[in-house]
Amino acid sequence: MRKFMIKVNGNSYEVEVEEIKSSNSTASVVTSAPSAPQKPVAPKVPKKAVAKPAPAGANAIKAEMPGTILDIKVSEGETVKAGQVLLILEAMKMENEILAPADGVISSINVIKGASVKTGDPLVSM
Repeated sequence: MRKFMIKVNGNSYEVEVEEIKSSNSTASVVTSAPSAPQKPVAPKVPKKAVAKPAPAGANAIKAEMPGTILDIKVSEGETVKAGQVLLILEAMKMENEILAPADGVISSINVIKGASVKTGDPLVSM
């Protein structure tokens, strides 16, 4: 008989496994009993978009679909060319590149990595 500790959904269980050998095959019998209860783990809540007002006269690039910001490829004050990747937005298990619509300078980044955004939320201002 062998004992193992396993974790399932944050709960620890002590498991005893007995190996039974027969002439035809090998079978295992598993019994389990919960061990001391552990503190429940709070589910991870997606981060919200950081709401920063766009500077006066700035061109705001908005989310075309709801999703999660996977990566931010630029920084504030950086000069970008038209078509350059600004950030990566994951939507429906697909990574979407958000591109600069024109040449310009990034005046503000309105989201953080890992943030959840809705359609129309401002992402970057140029």
